[in-house]
Amino acid sequence: MRQFAVSCQNGAMSSHIIAPTWITEGYEFPVDVQVTECDDLGELPLEVISAAEFVILPYEDFSISIPETMSRLKSVKVIQTLTAGFDKVLPHIPSGVTLCNAAGVHDDATSELAVLLTLSSLRDMPRSFKAQQDHHWETYFARSLADKHVLLIGYGNVGKAAEKRLLAFGCTVTPVAQSARDHVHAVSELPELIPMADVIVLIVPGNAGTKNLVNAKFLASMKDGALLVNVARGVVVDTKALVAELKTGRIYAALDVTDPEPLPADHELWDLPNVIITSHNGGEGDIFWDRARTRIHSQFDLWFAGKPLDCVITQ
Repeated sequence: MRQFAVSCQNGAMSSHIIAPTWITEGYEFPVDVQVTECDDLGELPLEVISAAEFVILPYEDFSISIPETMSRLKSVKVIQTLTAGFDKVLPHIPSGVTLCNAAGVHDDATSELAVLLTLSSLRDMPRSFKAQQDHHWETYFARSLADKHVLLIGYGNVGKAAEKRLLAFGCTVTPVAQSARDHVHAVSELPELIPMADVIVLIVPGNAGTKNLVNAKFLASMKDGALLVNVARGVVVDTKALVAELKTGRIYAALDVTDPEPLPADHELWDLPNVIITSHNGGEGDIFWDRARTRIHSQFDLWFAGKPLDCVITQ
């Protein structure tokens, strides 16, 4: 933890900000602002955290629970996440406190991973990796992404970024959102849309409305050989139902998120031959740091100017 005041005027501080160390780099704070740099909120004394008005939550997990953190933020007015997802934080936000997410920061990295997982499964890259490890030259026919019909469930910033990339590969893309608009279909149309898709990509938030959206009925309606890609939240998919369907060998899955998460070492999902698993790496691109810093600096500008903040979830 490092605390500093850019300057003190009459011994008073007009604002107190808590932010990860790397976030404050290069930003010129107003002269009457107190800044506490901290990468783990669990390290902060109660008198420090209780005085903060603007708190940027660390990107990685920290050693204090979210409910306990919120109970200590006695003076907080704004809580800013560094993730697009906010499902773990939202239930614990005190009344009257503004919550902002980092929508837009992870669009490219997460959509890239969605396409990578799709290509890796269709082109059977695990087979090539194994051949490389065995020093065995093997050629084989695999499936292409071109000409495939992709059902894109979730059409926010990441969904739109994924659509752009999938269209470049020559896919037919059918976006799905909560309600229909323009070329976007409604969630209520899924029973008619699922059986037509070669690839289904999940990019929805994790909440009560999306929990177990992909259940046994959903999976059973997927066409033979179809691929399910999840870069959303693990709870969007009923894991037990997915494992049962994968065991039949009828469909494939590529998962960046799972339920439970982290996936236990002895979980049977690891060993199924028709699944690829990455460890929630959707936003873990090298572009994250600069983009997140730029976003938060912009939020600081708005905050100090008394203007409405961007990406407000609740207030």
